[in-house]
Amino acid sequence: MRLAQEADLDLVEVAPNSKPPVVKIMDYGKFKYEAAQKAKEARRNQANTILKEVRFRLKIEAHDYTTKLKRAEGFLKAGDKVKAMILFRGREQSRPEQGVRLLRKFAEDVAELGTVESNPTIDGRNMVMVVAPLKNKSDAKAEQNAQRDAQRAANKQASHVTRDTADSTEAAAE
Repeated sequence: MRLAQEADLDLVEVAPNSKPPVVKIMDYGKFKYEAAQKAKEARRNQANTILKEVRFRLKIEAHDYTTKLKRAEGFLKAGDKVKAMILFRGREQSRPEQGVRLLRKFAEDVAELGTVESNPTIDGRNMVMVVAPLKNKSDAKAEQNAQRDAQRAANKQASHVTRDTADSTEAAAE
């Protein structure tokens, strides 16, 4: 404590649970600021998996199906779970096997991006199946950030090349 007072700094307990407790001589305000920055960074990198929903009708057209499929693939690539739901109306409720067939086809189509977490189950007028992504949200987010950074670098490089070409063209014109 005397050394800390002489240096006009604080005696900060770094690891209170260790035997003996670890302390450092440092500026306590700086220590608090750095701890807050670490906590903020950890929160920013933490990824919450969200359950996204894709709704089908039993008599869905091929183009509509592909549109919904692409949407679901985008969700899975982003690391989110997808809840595929078929809405039954009227007499369609008497044919649940067609709903199971459609959901199985959907599961096969997204097999490279996700796995079936819960098999098709009937919930009132709906049939539901959950597909989980193969890669978790934080990996998907890191991959997306890396792609974005690479794209920015490529764009920056292309703009420099374009600017250099324009400068040389102006010089040749003079």
